[in-house]
Amino acid sequence: MNKTQLIDAVAVESGLTKVDARKAVDAFIKTTGEQLKQGEKIALVGFGTFSVLERPARLGRNPQTGAKLEIGKKKIVKFKAGSELNDEVQ
Repeated sequence: MNKTQLIDAVAVESGLTKVDARKAVDAFIKTTGEQLKQGEKIALVGFGTFSVLERPARLGRNPQTGAKLEIGKKKIVKFKAGSELNDEVQ
């Protein structure tokens, strides 16, 4: 499912117009990104939890040349599915 299909599904499920569903999905994505950037954790009971982890710098290798290179530290988004979501998938 891509973003357009998600918007269509949200519109059908909620009874919103596609324009309003797009605004809702875009607002969710924007707000989630802003909060994660500030280091906040987002917990949606039953759905899951979004959080930010920081991967430390490490030594890597170029697969083509075999040369060693340093891979800098970076922040990644982690998602842990909630029990209701896991049950829905089962």
